[in-house]
Amino acid sequence: MSFENLKAAIALLMEQASETPEDAHEVYEELREKLAELRGLGLPLPDDLVKLEQRLQKDLGRK
Repeated sequence: MSFENLKAAIALLMEQASETPEDAHEVYEELREKLAELRGLGLPLPDDLVKLEQRLQKDLGRK
């Protein structure tokens, strides 16, 4: 997936997260996938998304 497509997918994911907070588990999994794709492309990760991933990880009791 191209960088622009990843950005769009993450933006859509963030919109979904704000509209349906009860889906936090799904948002967390999808965010992890998108960040992994960015890592795989060797691109820098946005700090705010890394912090969100960490917060969701903590809130959901994930390791």
